[in-house]
Amino acid sequence: MELRQMATAFLFNQDKVLMMKKNLSRIFDFEFWSGLGGHLEPEELNEPKGACVREIFEESGIQEEEIEDLKLQYILLRVKNDEIRQQFVYFGKTNRSDAVASEEGELYWIHKDEILNLHVSRIIRFMIEHYFSNPDKTEVTIGTISIDNNDEDPVIQWAELRDPGVF
Repeated sequence: MELRQMATAFLFNQDKVLMMKKNLSRIFDFEFWSGLGGHLEPEELNEPKGACVREIFEESGIQEEEIEDLKLQYILLRVKNDEIRQQFVYFGKTNRSDAVASEEGELYWIHKDEILNLHVSRIIRFMIEHYFSNPDKTEVTIGTISIDNNDEDPVIQWAELRDPGVF
């Protein structure tokens, strides 16, 4: 299996989150929403935050110095065909309320209470639900999406990433 690594950002401006609407993709022929982000370049494999900052700028024009408290909150894992996909998800704040148009999709500031009404991937939906249910969580959380024992419904398992302090 191959490993595909991605970095994604969810930027807040007060109670709104910057979301990207993608009308079509190579994989889907329907509209869906996501945070800002993309694949890590080979030189970024040990620096997902740098990849995240690069993607934010490329997709919105928001520069690193215009972002506050950009912090790794989640690492999401899934299998897709013959790939293991690892997504580093960052949350941060910005005072910018505008964004530059991108070829990747259309940008909108969406009220945080409306995000789950958008067509987002199942793993992002699970993550957003977890994030809003655990607002004071400071540890990085690992989410692994799989299928239930009946091979019917997606399920996710959560674990906090903590140093056990042992060899």
